[in-house]
Amino acid sequence: MNSTTITPTVTVPDAAAPALGDKDFAAPTGRASGVGTGGLEVSALDRGSRLEQMRAGTLGSIHSWELVTAVDGPGTRMTVFFAGCPLRCLYCHNPDTLKMKNGESVTSEELLHRIKRYKAVFNATGGGLTISGGEVLMQPAFAATILAGAKELGIHTTIDTSGFLGSACTDAMLENIDLVLLDVKSGNPETYKKVTGRELQPTLDFGRRLADKDVEIWIRFVLVPGLTDDPANIETIADYAASLSSVTRVEVLAFHQMGRDKWASLGMKYELEDTLPPTAEEVERVRDQFRARGLTVY
Repeated sequence: MNSTTITPTVTVPDAAAPALGDKDFAAPTGRASGVGTGGLEVSALDRGSRLEQMRAGTLGSIHSWELVTAVDGPGTRMTVFFAGCPLRCLYCHNPDTLKMKNGESVTSEELLHRIKRYKAVFNATGGGLTISGGEVLMQPAFAATILAGAKELGIHTTIDTSGFLGSACTDAMLENIDLVLLDVKSGNPETYKKVTGRELQPTLDFGRRLADKDVEIWIRFVLVPGLTDDPANIETIADYAASLSSVTRVEVLAFHQMGRDKWASLGMKYELEDTLPPTAEEVERVRDQFRARGLTVY
């Protein structure tokens, strides 16, 4: 998940449990709050049992969760942050979500039990479940289990994804997803590679697949001065968003420095140390580029 200027209303769970895990499955991106897995029972398993259950979709590596209003989809939502991501975004707000080994082992039964507790809140606010990260599709079997379980409970479901691993999202999984927050980090392949270390095309392909399946999309774009703010880059993203029939909203999120201290605490080099947030005028200019395509923009 990404850098954002929206201020959420958050209900923080209990204190986080101690970290588990002994295998680096992958690595970065997300807006996890760092409140941990308090309130969730953490499973202490040997590595073999853990991997077997993860492949079966009954166990996941969870960084944290929170109840949040005004971000991550409509209404009040329980947002669950998965650990692990294939991208290495320069502006990653939560580098502590980069590796699966830094998450807690939580069973699907335990997580669905917690999700069910908030069904009345979801119903009252038009909210639901959002799975974020890290990257949701780093753990497709577990994500599929949670999404199917939430739908059985009658809960609105959302995933927040870069789309880079969109091929891991099966058609069956799409049947259980009501909304996708699709992070389009650049419209220019070279800039996308600079931002993330990966290729742009899988994201574009996943967005088109979502539109073909009529899955609602909110496009998210992080505006970083000197990195993603080139008007031609924005034009390309705006054209792409307008070409997707199921896009109902575009969110232009202003880069900020709130994650900088995490990079330092992890001993990681932060290349955007001297980058300033965009001005309100710059953000509005970009929003106008999207509005010019008839898109609803926030």
